[in-house]
Amino acid sequence: MNFSENPAGSFFLLVLILLLVLVVIAAFRAVLMVHQGYTVIVERLGRYHKTLQPGLHFLVPFLDSARQRIDMREQVVPFPPQPVITSDNINVSIDTVIYYQVTVPEAATYEIADPMTAIEQLAVTTLRNIIGTMDMEQALTGRDQINGQLRGVLDEATGRWGIRVSRVELKAIDPPPTVQGAMEQQMKAERDKRAAILTAEGEKQSAILRAEGEKQSQIVTAEGEKQSAVLRAEGQAQSTILRAQGESKAILQVFEAIHRGNVDSKLLSYEYLKTLPQIANSSSSKLWILPTELTAALQAVSRGFGGDADGEGPGHVDAEGAADIAESLAETALPDIDEALADAKGAVSKAADEADASVIAAGEPFNPASEAGQRPNLPSGPDAPEPPIPPFDPNDPLGGGNPLQR
Repeated sequence: MNFSENPAGSFFLLVLILLLVLVVIAAFRAVLMVHQGYTVIVERLGRYHKTLQPGLHFLVPFLDSARQRIDMREQVVPFPPQPVITSDNINVSIDTVIYYQVTVPEAATYEIADPMTAIEQLAVTTLRNIIGTMDMEQALTGRDQINGQLRGVLDEATGRWGIRVSRVELKAIDPPPTVQGAMEQQMKAERDKRAAILTAEGEKQSAILRAEGEKQSQIVTAEGEKQSAVLRAEGQAQSTILRAQGESKAILQVFEAIHRGNVDSKLLSYEYLKTLPQIANSSSSKLWILPTELTAALQAVSRGFGGDADGEGPGHVDAEGAADIAESLAETALPDIDEALADAKGAVSKAADEADASVIAAGEPFNPASEAGQRPNLPSGPDAPEPPIPPFDPNDPLGGGNPLQR
């Protein structure tokens, strides 16, 4: 195309191309996409017009313009360590982290020029004011209190800026190295103290439990010994009672057999003589005495069993008399084991009391007056009289009354 031959057509074509470019630019600027979590401040002719929410929006070309894209999500801003001084004049370094969120985009855009710098400076000044009222120990142990006070001051100050401070955290509180050494020693001493207290408490509880165990063991042992002694005593008492009953029945049977058989005095004398060696050989017999008149003794024994030397006489017992004697002996036997056991226990208790009284009396000095009349005052030594020798009796079948001469 030759523009020199047709200048009007050339101008029209140039204007058309320019308009087409402007339309493309206007169309591009008229369409605005806002992503989720963001908002866009729109100004028209330099003034605030509206706030665009997430989605597709159309603007008036050359009149509306997007001023600022604002992040509506919660954001985390760490601040560098800040030196502060406690009330006890200790310089510490504190690291802080602030969590904030834009709640009013228009205020965050037009009310504050640099919100991050403003929040940082406000946090530093507020932190120094709070730490200045605490000593070192309170600052180390009162983090929750510091966080609460700092968040309250920042939230109140940033509220008019359309920003909400949700949380403030202290990452670290670092005292000077010298103070750290002293604190470590103090903490070590506290740990040693707690360990000693816990050890002492454990030993105390262990000693108490051990003593309780020994106490219970001794109680159980004593109860067992008591029960064993009671059972042993009851067994011995029952054994004695049963033995006495057996002997009683044996005596009764022997008595019945003797009187049923009408035993004469010769057999009784023979049985009596057979018993004498057993009495002499007994280990419990320290002294045994034979009667001077053995015949008289045998006659007494014979009469005691129911007859004279010939088997008849005043002492003879017939069948009816033997039955009466057997009945009386049966009545004197022990009828009830429990009653006999109670009687035996009473006798044992009485014997124990008498034994205790005799032991007490044995500890007293000898009193000659206490034995007056109990034994004759016989002379001793070479002047002591010899015992009389009984006269010789020719009717004695054993040849005399003195057992030592036999």
